[in-house]
Formats: sequence, structure tokens, C-alpha cells
Amino acid sequence: MSDFLGLKKSNCKNCYKCIRHCPVKSIRFSDNQAHIVTNECILCGECFVNCPQNAKVIRDDLPQVKELIASGRPVIASVAPSFISEFGVTNFSQVKQVLQKLGFFSAEETAIGAGIVKNRYQEMIADGSHSVIISSCCHTVNTLIQKYFPGALPYLADVLSPMLAHCQLIKEQNPGAAAVFIGPCISKKEEASIYGICDVVLTFEDLERWMEEEHLEFAPDDTDESGKRPRFFPIPGGIIASMNIEGTGYDYIPVDGVENCKAALKEVEAGHLDHCFIEMNACAGGCINGPAASSRRRSALAGSVKVKAFAGMEEFGAKLNGSIEKKMDYIGVRNQLPGEATIREILAKMGKTSPEQELNCGSCGYNTCREKAIAVYQGKADLSMCLPFLKEKAESFSDKVINNTPNAIFVLDEDLNIQQINQAALNLFNLPVGSSLKGTPLVRILNPTDYLNVIATGRNVREKKYYLAEYKKYVSETIIYDKEYHMLFSIMRDITESENKSAQRDELRRETVEITDQVIEKQMRVVQEIASLLGETTAETKIALTKLKETIQK
Repeated sequence: MSDFLGLKKSNCKNCYKCIRHCPVKSIRFSDNQAHIVTNECILCGECFVNCPQNAKVIRDDLPQVKELIASGRPVIASVAPSFISEFGVTNFSQVKQVLQKLGFFSAEETAIGAGIVKNRYQEMIADGSHSVIISSCCHTVNTLIQKYFPGALPYLADVLSPMLAHCQLIKEQNPGAAAVFIGPCISKKEEASIYGICDVVLTFEDLERWMEEEHLEFAPDDTDESGKRPRFFPIPGGIIASMNIEGTGYDYIPVDGVENCKAALKEVEAGHLDHCFIEMNACAGGCINGPAASSRRRSALAGSVKVKAFAGMEEFGAKLNGSIEKKMDYIGVRNQLPGEATIREILAKMGKTSPEQELNCGSCGYNTCREKAIAVYQGKADLSMCLPFLKEKAESFSDKVINNTPNAIFVLDEDLNIQQINQAALNLFNLPVGSSLKGTPLVRILNPTDYLNVIATGRNVREKKYYLAEYKKYVSETIIYDKEYHMLFSIMRDITESENKSAQRDELRRETVEITDQVIEKQMRVVQEIASLLGETTAETKIALTKLKETIQK
């Protein structure tokens, strides 16, 4: 479990979608649950955004903000510039009014800090000593480089992010105040905890939830706010759009989305770029498409248009007295890698004994079967996560059971067409080995009346015995109707031998009774003759013989 992202265990449905979307595969699957591997995570929020069961939850820091406000300490909000696409407002005054009603001392735009940061970038470019400069505004990108691309770390600008720069400015201008950042990002929570300049981070969704609790809405406001260049920051290429780039001799490249950032970082590490300023944003579509922004569920294009309309060519003009530098060391992720023999052994356990069997379908969340095998070795995945392997295993097991059972089994669709039939059924219906009835109507081999009744009434048939005259067989049949999957299952047991033996026993009993009856009649005549000679009654003898006859009949 991450300190900033958690899991609701009851909601995890083992779909592996979070693993598929995690760009660094920092998710471990065990005990039928997905777990975030904290030391590998870059807090991009892709697992949070893409989980279909909402099983991932962001750490709730709202109580901490409420405690700060209740303490009486001045609490000033720094609001990310993507607010303009998030809240459906026309200016910042509307946001500030709501925040003050919630108890904030004041509120300012984080874009003020963005202006400070972009000025520092321009100074680095003008200095000319940096062959490649990578923007440091996105904490997820910074963490990606620190953990996975150490070769690009020397090119990462050692500059505070707009959030940190602005919070530092707030504290310089308001001694004793607390600074709370409000934005669309999860990783800013970690950045705040690492550098200590920002006291607490709330997401846009936190603010909207808080407003709903307090029954607050953004009120219309006609305040005319002049356009500022740093407000371009939350859209792709926004940092570059806020800068003066003419005649600098540098190429300016915007990159958004973690996968695109990874590709660009590989180019940087390979030394293929020179005199470039690379603007990197982990979120595809920029900050307006952040993981904790409800606007992510709306049109990113519309949000981009709003940002551009709200921005302009003026500057905030703010300056920091303190240092704007930020130290970012190599963190590194050290996972032991298995040898080739171990990988082949794990692949074999997944039923992949040749390269042709390595489908690389990605259903387990990993791009290739080899990546999955390595994850198994590292304890982040298990063999059962291979869906093709499980499917083949289940089908093989099912086929073995069905084809080796002595009972006739066949599956029908609701039109009573045969979908599956085993060899025992073919034998029962006197069909040659290898015959195929799949797709043919049941009426070709059986009277469909019972099956139609089961569909019509929804009542299954259990162990119904009857005689198949055309096959000269007695059978006991169970018919199950699965309404959800629109299928019928028939299990038919050949009871011809037992029924024949039962008939033979009945015939033997009948013959025995007849013989006994004849014996009794003869004995009665003899007894009557003797009794007449002796003058005795035959009643007691008749009763005894009658009881004998009844016993034999039973």
C-alpha cells in the first residue's frame, strides 16, 4: 500500500487493468488483491483512473486542512491554474470567494509560482551551459527520472515546481501562515511531504466534496482579470507558451503522457538530443487531465480552449527572496532479475514451452510473457494471471472430464441446436466414433418435448427415466436450463442393463408366485382330502400357506 494511494480490498475483482495501465508495473498481485509497490510507484494515478471498480483511493487530507483552519493560523490556498477547466468558472475571484467561505484566510493562483519557475528556466537557457534541460514542474516525471532513468538526471532542471515556489512565496509574504495546494494531482501530496514547503495538498475532488458538504457553489462574478502567461502551464506545451523562446538557439519540445516521456528519456540517455528544452508532463493532455480532476471525464479539448482564453501575455512579476533550487537525487529501483533458465522454467509452468506459445496478449497486465515471468520471479505476479493458460487448462480439464465420463453429455442453445456432445452420447445414439453433431438440431436424434417444456416453465428435469425405442435403450436424464447464458445441459445415463435385470427379476418373481400358487392349490386339495378322512378343519393350514404365498409375492 502506498502512503498516498490505497486499496479497497473488497472492490478488487482481479481484472489486472491497473497493471496494464501502470507505466512502471509498480503493482504486486497477491492473495487475489492488487497492491501498490511504494518504492517503485511514481504516483501517476493511472491505476486510480483506470480501475473499473474504484478500488483505488487517494489519501484524504481534508481533515488536516480543517484542523489547520480551526487552529486559528492563517491558511492560504495555492490553486493550480487548471481550476479554470475544472470548475466551470470564468475567473479566479469566484474560487477565492468560496475558499474564504470555507475558512481560508486567502487564496492565490499557483500560476504566480509558475511565472517564477519559467523565468528561472529562461535564465538557464540564456546561460548556455545546459545542452538539454528537462522541466521539473511535474513531480511524477521527476520521480520517473529519479527511479528509472538515472542517465537523464543531470538534465533535470534543479528548480522548484510552481507549487513549491508559490508556497514558499506565500510564507515569505505571510510569516506564520500555512500554505495549502489545491490541484488535480496525486503526486503533489508526496512532493509536499518530501520538501516541507507546502503544508497540505488537496485535490480538486476534495474541494468539490467539501463544497458539497457545506452546500456551497461558485457564484457569478464579473471581475475582469487580465490574461497572464503562466496560466498556460496546465496544457501540453503550456510552459513553452509562457516563455520567450525566440533567438535562443534551443529547440523546444513538449511531451505529455508517461509512455511518451519514457521514450523521450531514452533518447536523452542515448545522447541523441542537444540544445533542447523538453517540457514533460506525466498526464496525457496536461494537468487539466490530472488523475484527481473531475474534468478528466469531460472534454480535454474544451478545457484546453478555456485555459488559452483565460491566459494572456502579461506577467505576474513575483520574485522569491529565497533559493529556487530543488535537489533531486537518484533513488533507483533495484529488482533482482532472473536468468534465462529461470525465465524458461516459469514460462513452462504457464504452458509456454516454445516461443510460438508466448502470445504476448497483455491480458495479465504485462506487455510480454517474458515480462510476466520476470514479475512472477520477483513476487509481483503469479502463474494464474495468464488468462490463455487458464483457459486452455480449464478447457483441457473440462474435455477430459466430459470425454471420460460414462454418461452422455450434450449442451444445447435455446434453439435446441447442439453446441457440444461427448463420445458417450454418440455411443448411446449408436453413432460412429468421430461423428460430429455440433450445430445440428436436437430433433435429429431426440424428441425435443422435454427440453421445450424446461425452457417454457424454467423447471429443470431431474433423473427422469424413460425408454428410447429407436435406440432400444433405457435412460435416466437430467436437464438443466441456464437462463443467464441461454444454454441447456443434458446428462443422460444409460440404465438399460439395470432395467433389463430389474425386468428379469420381476419375471422371476412372477414365475415363482405362479408356481407357488400352483403348489398351494395342490397342497390344499391334498390337505382337504386328508382332513375329510380325519374330520379335521383345514382353516389353520390354509392361513399358513396363504401367508407363505404373500411373502413370496412381496
